[in-house]
This record gives sequence, structure tokens and C-alpha cells, in this order.
Amino acid sequence: MINMSSDYKLDIVDHHHDPEELALDDENPNAVHTIFNGIHEQAKMLNNFATNLERRALNDRFLKTSKVTEDDEDEGRRLHRSAKKSGPLISGTAYCISSCSMIMLNKIVLSSYNFNAGISLMFYQNLISTLVVVLLSLFGRISVERINWRLVRVWIPVNVIFISMLVSGMYSLKFINIAMVTILKNVTNILTAIGELYLFRKHQNSKVWAAMFLMIISAVSGGITDLSFDGVGYAWQIINCVLTASYSLTLRWVMDEAKKATKSGSLNEVSMVLLNNLLSLPLAIVLIFVFGELDYVIHANVVKLPMFWGVATASGFIGLSISFTSMWFLHQTGPTTYSLVGSLNKIPISIAGILVFKVPLSISNLFSILFGLFAGVFFAKAKMS
Repeated sequence: MINMSSDYKLDIVDHHHDPEELALDDENPNAVHTIFNGIHEQAKMLNNFATNLERRALNDRFLKTSKVTEDDEDEGRRLHRSAKKSGPLISGTAYCISSCSMIMLNKIVLSSYNFNAGISLMFYQNLISTLVVVLLSLFGRISVERINWRLVRVWIPVNVIFISMLVSGMYSLKFINIAMVTILKNVTNILTAIGELYLFRKHQNSKVWAAMFLMIISAVSGGITDLSFDGVGYAWQIINCVLTASYSLTLRWVMDEAKKATKSGSLNEVSMVLLNNLLSLPLAIVLIFVFGELDYVIHANVVKLPMFWGVATASGFIGLSISFTSMWFLHQTGPTTYSLVGSLNKIPISIAGILVFKVPLSISNLFSILFGLFAGVFFAKAKMS
């Protein structure tokens, strides 16, 4: 740029070396024309030079921008691959922790604090879940179907079973240790498989039936060798198994009708969580009055303890977190992995229950529990085949 400017100046000076030549038009008629041509040529050269510089600068910026964009895309792909790899691990861990924590906290509230109002505890937990889901929906964090009377009428049978399932689970957990509750819950799988066979004509393979036979043996041997056996607790647990299987089977039948009752023609898991918890509240209130729990809750000394309310509130939030973490884990993996991890998750729950609550064990009872856990894992793997 500097050299070109110098040439331009020299050329102008050269054309102006004799001022008298400009005045003698007759002697040199092309002088002015020559000078203007020179100026025009120099200006054209300057313009071309500047244009080339601009193009070069734009090209450099484009190349730098492209490189930055490619680097950002590479970084984004690396982050995506990292999230894809860690997603199942994180979601599975969250699901297992939520599931274990829920059982442990309920056992603490019902047994350690000797709280004798299982329906009231269920009402409080479901109230927390309902409020959280409604708030998340209002802030646009989750999407739920709009509830209408047609949907409510369709869902009521499922909800009645859902409430009964929760209440029976509360009372069984109060009287039975966590390890035996976990083993006895395997009976639910057997009842569900029988129900699927008669209602939906769904046949299971021989491995599944063999696994269920092992479950029956473990449940019976576990009950016989249970040093802390409680007939009332076992009765509640058997009722809970029947109700849990009924809930699973009824839900499959009601889902199609429920979807027809919504505007979108579908019903996601979050909407089902809201329906179950919201519709359970009025029925729970009725049951609290019928079973006389209101008077107990008002006069019980345990409700005056801040720590009790802390544990009860935490159980409400964790109960909701099970719904979300299970959906998250199922989305990250699939039904097969979800089922297997659910069965494996019973092992740490049982161990934690035995250690935390100092459950008296005999060698035969411990063997029955381990045998039942093995049967549960075998059942999950058999369902995959």
C-alpha cells in the first residue's frame, strides 16, 4: 500500500513538471486528457488493491469462523457422546437411590417412630407429589394432560386399587422387615403372569415359570424361618401382592379408554402420576375419618417432633422422584435393562434393611432371602429371553 501511494504521487508530479505546457493548448492539446487518464488509472489500481485486501481479510475471517465452528461442533459431539455414555449410569443410580430411600424412610416413619396412621402418611405424601407436579406444570417444566370428568370416571377404578395398594404396603412394612417384604413382593410377579395368561392370553416361556417356582419356594421358606414373623404383617403383604398385580393388569385395560378421554389422544407417565395422586386425596380423607386416624394424628406425640415431619416430607418428595427417575432410566436404557436393574436393586435394599434395623436372622432365613433375590434376578433374565 505504501509503495503504490508513492508511485501515484510521483506520477502526478511528473505530469505537472511544466505548468506552461498546460496553458499552451494549441501546442499540446492532449495534455489535460493524458493527466486525467493517469489519475483514473492510478485510482483504478488503488481501488483494485483495496478490494483485494478486503477480500483477503474477509476470507481470513471466514476461515477463522469456520475453524471455530468446526471446533464447537467437535466439542458438542464429544459432550453428546459423553452424556450418552453417562446417561444410563446416572439415571440408573438415581432410580436405585430413590427406590431404596423410599422404603427406608417409610420403615423409619412407621416402625422407628411407631406411627400408626398409614393412610394419613399416604395422604401427606400424595399431597406433596400433587403440589410439585402442578407447580412444575404451571412453570412449563413438564407437560400434563388437562383433566376432565370423562377421564376421571375412567381412571377411578385404577385409583381405588392404587390407594389400596399403597395403604396395604404401608401396613405390611410396619410389621415385617424390609428383606422379607422384598422377597414376598416376588409373589406379585407370579400373580401378574397368571393374570396375563387368563386375561390377555399372554404365554410365558418355561424359564419364567421355573423362576416363579423358585420365588414360591423362597417366599415359603423365608416365612417359615423368619425369626420376627408377624401374621398380621404377612396378611397385609399378601393383600398388597394381590392389589399390586391387579393394579398392573387393570392399568393395561384402562389405558386405552383413558387415552380416548384426552384431547391429544395420549396419556404420558407424568399425567398418570398426577391423576393417581390427585384423585387419591379425597378418598384418603374419607378413609382417614372412617378408620379414626384424624383423632390419633391430632393427639399423637410423634407429630410434635420436627424430625418426624422432616422424614415424612422427604418420603413424599422421594416418592415422586421414583416416578421421574424410573421414567428417565427407562428412556435412557429400555424395558429389558430397567427390569433387570429393578430386580438387582432388591439386593442392596434387603442388605440395608437388615443392617439399619438390626433384624434378627438365622442362617436358614438368610439363605432363604438370598435364594429369593437370586430367583428375582433369574425371573428378570428369563423375561428377556
